[in-house]
Amino acid sequence: MFYFDSTFIILIPALIISAWAQYKVSSTFNKYSNYRSMNGYTGAQVARMLLDNSGLNYVPVEVIPGKLTDHYDPSKQVMRLSEDVFYGNSVASIGVAAHETGHAIQHKRHYAPLIIRNTIVPVVNFSSNFSWILFIAGIILGFRGLISAGILLFTAVVIFQIVTLPVEFNASSRALKILSSRGILYGDEVRGAKKVLSAAAMTYVAAALTSIAQLIRLIVLSRRDD
Repeated sequence: MFYFDSTFIILIPALIISAWAQYKVSSTFNKYSNYRSMNGYTGAQVARMLLDNSGLNYVPVEVIPGKLTDHYDPSKQVMRLSEDVFYGNSVASIGVAAHETGHAIQHKRHYAPLIIRNTIVPVVNFSSNFSWILFIAGIILGFRGLISAGILLFTAVVIFQIVTLPVEFNASSRALKILSSRGILYGDEVRGAKKVLSAAAMTYVAAALTSIAQLIRLIVLSRRDD
């Protein structure tokens, strides 16, 4: 007979939101990838321009494979843009490039939530790998110390996801202000870029909700044998 874990129901709303967010970011990016910017700048050109204007001329802009794999690496101080964004001159490409520049500016200005997030990355990497191992081992062995340790480690993952939210929202806010104030995008173009970045932000909200739901599920599972 198959065993059904009823606590999985706790995850369903968050998983639905996560699936919707992934669809939304993909469809919105694809839509505004077809809107060529009036100035014709590519994502790489915008990133280079904004970095230089922010005193970050030492940060290289590299192209990487994949779709929506764009990120700023604070440890190596490198911006990496996907091919669509690097070479693209669409509203979507420029919005994403500016967003990643926002992260570089955060790093330079020691934006507190970013510093916190970067500081706990090693802990989170460890926690995400070992929290479930400890939790399951504790359930099998009936050792509550291991169960509690697993929950505590997973809590670090939740904290990381929550701290990520202001980091991402702030980067988008910086990007939109810069794009508008410097005349890189105009009117409807700015609104289009905002929709792309808002859709991307929802994926981080969904990730936070999923991690919170998972933590609640672990706590419920841990109390079954009480």
